[in-house]
Amino acid sequence: MSRYVVVRLYSMALTLLGLSLLVFLMLRLVPGTVVEQMIGADAIVSPAMVAELKRFFGLDQPWWRQYGRWVAALTQGDLGTSWRTGKPVVTLILERLPVTIELTSLAVGFALLLGIPAGIVSATRRDQAIDNVTRVGTLLGLSVPVFWQGTMLILFFSIYLRWMPPVVWVDFFTNPARNLTIMLLPALCLGTASAANIARTTRACMLDVLRSEYIRTAAAKGLTGRVLILKHALKNALIPIVTVAGLQVGILLGGTVVVEEVFTLPGIGRLVLWSIYQRDYPLTQSTILFIAVMFMTINLAVDVLYGYLDPRIRYSA
Repeated sequence: MSRYVVVRLYSMALTLLGLSLLVFLMLRLVPGTVVEQMIGADAIVSPAMVAELKRFFGLDQPWWRQYGRWVAALTQGDLGTSWRTGKPVVTLILERLPVTIELTSLAVGFALLLGIPAGIVSATRRDQAIDNVTRVGTLLGLSVPVFWQGTMLILFFSIYLRWMPPVVWVDFFTNPARNLTIMLLPALCLGTASAANIARTTRACMLDVLRSEYIRTAAAKGLTGRVLILKHALKNALIPIVTVAGLQVGILLGGTVVVEEVFTLPGIGRLVLWSIYQRDYPLTQSTILFIAVMFMTINLAVDVLYGYLDPRIRYSA
């Protein structure tokens, strides 16, 4: 297992190196730089001042030299300094990280609590009315765009029914009840597609397990339905479900970009959008790379968890 983890970490490092180059080059394809954003479209500035500003930000250097300087700083644990705020990037990330972690955790919890029971019920009542309703619901959950769903939730619950307060951020430790009330709709919006995906996976895995010979044997010996389903069938169907759930955590981290913007939550996703608009290259690059590290770490943790869920699994490099 330890050798497998070392090999995976090496693979993660190579992937991050390729991703860093891709993000660096794609940002340079976006028209305009931080200099144009600071000066403005209608400002009258001499070419000498523009050249001086580009020299200040290092934009007068060749791209490969800018990239090398950034990567060299990353290897020393320095994520850089934001061009627009003057704060260290790591400080800005840590300020926004609790919001994104809370939103993702609530969305994952909602997806698991809804998706797994829905998939089990759908599998155990195959081709019945509740199975058809569940399958249609999962299809809708996967089809509805997140930004449209978020907008509709705000219109219905906040404006028409006035059940939800205006989205003015309140920290959890300041007012837990108000914080959870604010986070309810974003978590519901973010977790809907994941719940549908987990429900479909659970249904497929449970149907496959329920057709197994040992399940039929256990039923013939007189095991009750609940024990048979939860203790024997679900336990053996968990590995694909854990795989999908682990991948969904990474997908939800990326999905926070849209949800946080729609619900005006001060998380990392909204920070990325703001940094792209401001052409704040150090902030954008390092934040995206930080999200990628979180995603890869979660995937590695899920793979390691396989060995504990199924002792038959043994990793080799």
